Amino acid sequence: MATRRATEVVVRALVFTCGWLAIVILAAIAIFLLTNGLRSIDEVGLGTMLTGTSWYPTSDNAQFGFLPLILGSVFVTGVALFVSVPVGIGAAVYLSEFAGRGFKEVAKSVVEFMAAVPSVVYGLIGVAVLIPWVRTTFQLDSGMTALTGGIVLGVMSIPTVLSISEDALHAVPESLRQGSMALGNTRWQTTYKVVVPAASSGIFAAVMLGLGRAIGETMAVLMLTGNAAVMPTSVFESVRTMTGTIAAEMGEVVRKGLHYSALFSVGLVLFAMTFVINLAADLVLERQRKRWRR
Repeated sequence: MATRRATEVVVRALVFTCGWLAIVILAAIAIFLLTNGLRSIDEVGLGTMLTGTSWYPTSDNAQFGFLPLILGSVFVTGVALFVSVPVGIGAAVYLSEFAGRGFKEVAKSVVEFMAAVPSVVYGLIGVAVLIPWVRTTFQLDSGMTALTGGIVLGVMSIPTVLSISEDALHAVPESLRQGSMALGNTRWQTTYKVVVPAASSGIFAAVMLGLGRAIGETMAVLMLTGNAAVMPTSVFESVRTMTGTIAAEMGEVVRKGLHYSALFSVGLVLFAMTFVINLAADLVLERQRKRWRR
């Protein structure tokens, strides 16, 4: 009995420590980005950078407008979600509720393999196949667009959305399915009336993780979006994302210079965006959990 209590105390202490350690690490990252971006925030102004529409960091009259980069990230991520969410959730529903055992095992192995493929390989496939297809299909001057990068990022996000959604669907108690079918519902009616709503919090978490996968990707967007730091008006134009800007320019800037500091400010904005998105997702998930407890 004493050993069990001692073990419980140790486990609680470890969990408590890990929880606070995660918070400390998150705060340290924010402080690190803020410290290195402080010069640009002081000299240019955070509001000016956030609302600026021109990114010319190396010109005589340097301009550090983040808006083209933010919109580029939003356009690419939006296309990625448009591709990954319906395909990922639809495939997860099929694998969980309708697929045979043998097919399910093969499909899950393929999905795991897709998740393990390096992003640069997806980028190479996009360069060789998708860029010419987009240019020809939509009769564009260049196939390096937000649409191209978004489609590839969507394909890269499918394994994340699919795997977590399938796990959430699989975790729904079998008694709910049996009860629904006993009331006369078909397999399909049981799926969309009972199983999917019961797993909605897990599916939503899968979508949020897919969003994080897409918005944080760097290599594929560098290869496929054209890297034009201009204000985009549609997904058929070349764009530059925040992650792509940091990756492309960080190796060429003067350390501790204004351009260097501005790139850290871009990272700080990206960090804040992902933090707000995840916080909102947590609030939605908690609301759904409370609703289902009733």
